[in-house]
Amino acid sequence: MTRQSVGLAMAGGGVSGAIYEIGALKALSDGLDGVDFNALNVYVGVSAGSFLASCLANGISPDQLCRTLVRSEPGEPEFRPEVFHAPAVGQFVKRGLMLPRLITEGVFDYLENLGMQSFTGAMSRVLRALPSGLYTNEPLRKYLESIFQRPGRTNDFRMLERELFIVAADLDSGEAVVFGDNANSHVPISRAVQCSTALPGLYPPVQIDGRYYVDGVLLKTMHASVALQRGAKLLFCINPIVPINTAKAAEIGVMKRGKLVDRGLIPIISQSLRTLIHSRLTVGVAAYDTKYDDADVVLFEPSRDDYKMFFTNVFSFSSRKAICEHAYHATLKSLRDRRDILEPVLAEHGVSYRDHIVNQPKRDLWHELGVSDRPGSEATLRLESALRELERQLDAMKNNERSFTGTSV
Repeated sequence: MTRQSVGLAMAGGGVSGAIYEIGALKALSDGLDGVDFNALNVYVGVSAGSFLASCLANGISPDQLCRTLVRSEPGEPEFRPEVFHAPAVGQFVKRGLMLPRLITEGVFDYLENLGMQSFTGAMSRVLRALPSGLYTNEPLRKYLESIFQRPGRTNDFRMLERELFIVAADLDSGEAVVFGDNANSHVPISRAVQCSTALPGLYPPVQIDGRYYVDGVLLKTMHASVALQRGAKLLFCINPIVPINTAKAAEIGVMKRGKLVDRGLIPIISQSLRTLIHSRLTVGVAAYDTKYDDADVVLFEPSRDDYKMFFTNVFSFSSRKAICEHAYHATLKSLRDRRDILEPVLAEHGVSYRDHIVNQPKRDLWHELGVSDRPGSEATLRLESALRELERQLDAMKNNERSFTGTSV
């Protein structure tokens, strides 16, 4: 049979979502025969999904992405989830310097219009001094730039062998912008990912050619239609953003009452955003059956009672491993549970099940990856990281010393 176009669309979900998607990718890569996730025809990424899609299109395998979560790959820059949460110091300084002027203007406005408006109303302009983002994702851009400079990779959409599309939103027009298409292919891939991951409130908008861009998830959850419009006939979709159903949470001991309100503001906001985003996804995927009736869309996402995804802190080494492994097994289980539906659909595109892998409920992910699960591995990882940082600092000092010596001569 003639090989039809196969694509991958990946949604956002922050750090935990990216880790989940890595585990899901590894499961699909292991469990399915006839599909190479580094050799697809088209990749579409939004937010955290844009980070992973750009890596896959550049030949970085699901195996490598998994190992990067727990150790440094030889010859690769170290990846730490903390790069997603670097404080936006420049924003705080810039906005802080605006404060005296804004206060002065507010006071004068109040005095000039005495009795016409409240003091609070006159001083509302002070809110302009709030930073446009708490964190900066510039370290993420630099990290991607560094790994795409390795031999065989590129930071240029036009140099890729595969089609890669990164979706962001134009802040001032509210419209979707697809980086990687003809009009925006000149933008470096790393910069496009920075735009697509700039979630308002967390990260400042990213400026390119006089326009400001933010997270593409504001418009659609996954923008899978971009791949379908490019001719994908089999489209794998991975979405980690699912609202939680706490009905069983108290029963299994995850929550005392099964009420998210007990957990405070952050879980409430998270659940609200997840519900909004997932409802759009559900409507969109349902519409694809009619609009693209010659294509098959296969969606993988967590279940509604996946408490591990909702409550786990991803900034510890053990938690990163746990989420990745959890996603791996959950996706293999999804392949097993949905076999009657998925197997004939995949077969039409030359993709089949690897039974010896899919039917292993307790398959050891880390053993297969050659990653030791020895006791004390987290402490060892931190020590190795500290030693690498010390070595980097010493090299920098030596380089500075050589520069100083050369200048004095």
